[in-house]
Amino acid sequence: MLAAFGASAGLLLAAPGPARAGANLVVNPGFESARSADALPTCWEKSGWGNNDFTVSTTDAAQAHSGGRALAVSVTRRVDGDRKVLMKEDSSCAPAVTPAHQYDLSLWYRSTTPDASVTVFRHDVKAGWQYWTDLKSLPVSAAYARAEVRTPVVPPGTDQITWGVSVYGVGTVVTDDYDMEDATQPGGGAVCTAGDACTKGTWAVMPFRNPVRSMHSVVLHNGKVLLVAGSGNDPELFKAGTFTSALYDPRTGGMKTVPTPVDMFCAGHVQLSDGRVLIMSGNKAYPAADGSHGYEGFKDSYVFDPATESYVKTNDMNEGHWYPSATILGNGDVISFGGLKEDSTGSVTAEKFSQAQQKWLPRTEVNQTWSYWGLYPSMILMQDGRLFYSGSHVFGNGTPGGGAAVYDYGANRITDVPGLQDKDHRDQSMSVLLPPAQDQRVLTMGGGNVNSNPEASRLTDLIDLKQPNPAYVPGPPLPQGTVDQGQGPKPETGAQGKMYVSAVLMPDGKVLETGGGLHDRADPVFEASFFDPATNGFQAGLATDPVPRTYHSSAFLLPDGRVMAVGDNPGNGTFDDHVSIYTPPYLYKGARPQITAVANNRWQYASTQRITVDRPVVKAELIRPAAVTHSSDPNQRFVDLPMTVGTDGTTIDLNVTSNPNLAPPGWYMLFAVDANGVPSVASWVHLGGPEALAAAAAPAVHGFARHMTGEVKGPGQQRSHEPVSPQIAGCDRHYGEANVCVPTVFPKAVAATTEARCTWLKEHGYGRLRLNGRADPLGLDLDGNGVACG
Repeated sequence: MLAAFGASAGLLLAAPGPARAGANLVVNPGFESARSADALPTCWEKSGWGNNDFTVSTTDAAQAHSGGRALAVSVTRRVDGDRKVLMKEDSSCAPAVTPAHQYDLSLWYRSTTPDASVTVFRHDVKAGWQYWTDLKSLPVSAAYARAEVRTPVVPPGTDQITWGVSVYGVGTVVTDDYDMEDATQPGGGAVCTAGDACTKGTWAVMPFRNPVRSMHSVVLHNGKVLLVAGSGNDPELFKAGTFTSALYDPRTGGMKTVPTPVDMFCAGHVQLSDGRVLIMSGNKAYPAADGSHGYEGFKDSYVFDPATESYVKTNDMNEGHWYPSATILGNGDVISFGGLKEDSTGSVTAEKFSQAQQKWLPRTEVNQTWSYWGLYPSMILMQDGRLFYSGSHVFGNGTPGGGAAVYDYGANRITDVPGLQDKDHRDQSMSVLLPPAQDQRVLTMGGGNVNSNPEASRLTDLIDLKQPNPAYVPGPPLPQGTVDQGQGPKPETGAQGKMYVSAVLMPDGKVLETGGGLHDRADPVFEASFFDPATNGFQAGLATDPVPRTYHSSAFLLPDGRVMAVGDNPGNGTFDDHVSIYTPPYLYKGARPQITAVANNRWQYASTQRITVDRPVVKAELIRPAAVTHSSDPNQRFVDLPMTVGTDGTTIDLNVTSNPNLAPPGWYMLFAVDANGVPSVASWVHLGGPEALAAAAAPAVHGFARHMTGEVKGPGQQRSHEPVSPQIAGCDRHYGEANVCVPTVFPKAVAATTEARCTWLKEHGYGRLRLNGRADPLGLDLDGNGVACG
């Protein structure tokens, strides 16, 4: 059985492992005790899933690392799934653990397959046993090699773990002499002396202004920020053909405008695997005053190259997509859905940009369901390559059914996902894949409906995509802040929440939610909080951005660990050009750890990468840089990097996932975080790419969400479009310029009288509003002079 072993890969750490001070928590670590019934070692059991053939056997002393036995798992045929032997899931066998602690796991192994990893399950005192994470890929090794890796911090409510080696490719892995010891690093004694900033952080409004009416914000791998305006929702700039972008450098504070070839106002964008930015479609036309058409999209597509700081045209898309989705896949391709066509109708054509061919593929080469997903549908890549439509979108009602779905592109099949609360009032909500991506949990927050214009909600929903039949469950309500409805800030009450929410993944593993408004393009809410995925709760009462941030605003993480916020475009057509910077509480906790060296900044999947730090840290992660607009960034993700720590505590090997669906190829910010939750400044590393994908081991994919019971839909009948009202944006175009949004439906508190409506418009900064034609559906021109509220 062992004769086929290939060359040894050896361990990356040259120094010996850490001194062993604690007791080994593994029961029967060398398999010396065996059950007579099935000859499996005491306290160990078979596990696995999928379509494959396998054997599990114990070896004799000649093939053991020490003692008289070792354990062999052989996979001889595999279509999917894995096979493994884990510590038995009971109180006498599975090691006990303490929440907030970390543990060093190690074993000796021999392997003929590169497709093996150390996998950990955890026992939640309420939910029972569940998958936790894959920690380390094991290289092929003919001779016994020692693999060691440190767990992440044990989540709250966890009292035991079980672990072992998963084999997910054809070959044999023999293991022996397991070890598990507590490796918890105590928090430092630094005392914060910054007052409220220690718990709330601080916002600062920058002394410079944003030179463009930025609708889109992209953090580039050179550390600069691309701010895209196009016409910036300004019809006069559109008529003049004045389209703009700007580059902001956080290190110098410098702003530089960039020539912009077309109106990229409300385009889609995503970072390609080489760090260039793919920008798709944009604004072909503003709505007509006579209501004959609404916004129109065009077919044009460009890439922005950070090296030349310029736009380069690609081939055209198959049709226009104003407000399209944009999701990068594990192979570097980009898929896009939804938006408005050249004639203002809804696009039912899926588009795919080929990484290999560097072009948009013909419609006939892209799987089509002929479904209309709406505008900016939030499509999040799952660990098995399927797409999760979270229910977050822009403008109007959600999709039919439960409002959320899983789309299997390969099978061309859509499965409805239940549980999203009040699905038709989640317009301008925000969805985010929670840290770490390995947990496959999504949080959806807030929202409203621009057509019916209710007060935005406090609703949040959580879904665990690791479950056999995932469904949303209610999350904790959004914290409330103060709201300015034109009469000064007042505390929110009742069910008042916000739409236009921004959510930012932070290096300490929390999510900052900030900004938003109570109504469509009106009534800013001043509130910010942290959502902690470990506790499923909000930390309310953070410092708030003093600048309103509603429609067309963005917030995003900078490489230095701060958060930048730009934009606000209320219904009166103005645009706030102030730039705000948030300094989180963790930057007031004393000195930051430093990444002093990165041995190689070009990483491959399933690899081990060495860094050095100036003092001990407890975790490291990759955060994909932002490409955000309209409360939407479905590619934002935080990927945990399990560590192997050297004897000095500062030489660290990071274990990179084998699965590109968890971390699609591209540039990432690498952060190291100490025991106090203080992150380093990010180092930039590049993960994957075509050459790395070709050479990588098979990805470790799990059989999650494989027993879904929601309604399943295959491709519908081919069609050209979805009818969409020209009023889809919730704006009555009978009044003012195209960028002015007089609500089709006023907030409920506004009486349906000319006086009340005109008072509301005055309080919200609407100036002189000319009637477009003779119709006056809201009754705002009682004196008949062609001017509303005149």
